[in-house]
Amino acid sequence: MKADNLTKWIRSLETQGTHSFSVEMIRDKFPDITEQNLKNSLYRFTLNNRIISVYKGFYVIIPPHYAAKGIVPPTYYIDQLMHYIGKSYYISLLSAAEFFGAAHQRSQRFFVTTVLPSTNVSKARNRRLNWLFRKDIPEEFLLKKNSETGTIRFSNAELTAIDLVQYENAVGGLSRVATVLNELCEQCDFSKVNKKLFDFTSVSAVQRLGFILENILEQKEQADVLHEKLLAYGKRLNYIALSTRSKKETMLRDSRWKININTEIETDDI
Repeated sequence: MKADNLTKWIRSLETQGTHSFSVEMIRDKFPDITEQNLKNSLYRFTLNNRIISVYKGFYVIIPPHYAAKGIVPPTYYIDQLMHYIGKSYYISLLSAAEFFGAAHQRSQRFFVTTVLPSTNVSKARNRRLNWLFRKDIPEEFLLKKNSETGTIRFSNAELTAIDLVQYENAVGGLSRVATVLNELCEQCDFSKVNKKLFDFTSVSAVQRLGFILENILEQKEQADVLHEKLLAYGKRLNYIALSTRSKKETMLRDSRWKININTEIETDDI
């Protein structure tokens, strides 16, 4: 296979509105290509900022407005990538919070939640993608947004808030979480939350979120609604540590949310 043939093929993909391709697609289109010629061609196009490998065996065609830096934002290709992997997903945590204007400081990592097992998701080649895994995707609590190449899926404000608390280790701790929540909670309406959301999250995460809303962010009204919903859910509340990161012993307790206050939470100035 000549390089010109691959060049023409990539251009034809762009003309058709296809912004990415896989190695399998090339092999199917050019069955006589050798592995070495394939590697050489892809390497040359990568050096020229024509394409970029964002996942093992998956390439994105770099549009002109990203060619100078040779970096393509994940929102440009994440939906196509997850279709290639064959897994449900949603953009989550700090990346989802950005859509609500609540990122505070843009994260260098892009958070994607998908389904277990984790073993069939490669973490190679794209250090920016930060993978999280859960048993099921809570489709009812996802939103869609148009992107440059189609649509993308992300968690709604309420699910994002709970996820931030539940996965505090992934985002840098509860102080960072509380800082983001300080802006995000303006977009939340926990009165609309039904028990299905609690089925997809942990009760302990909701307890921690309620404590932060009430005692750190002084969002008493939102905390009251969340507490009422939590009690109606019918699960017994046990005392839990405020932070899963801290091993500190403490006698300080919050009896309403059943929280052992084992860490101090400080929000950054907004």
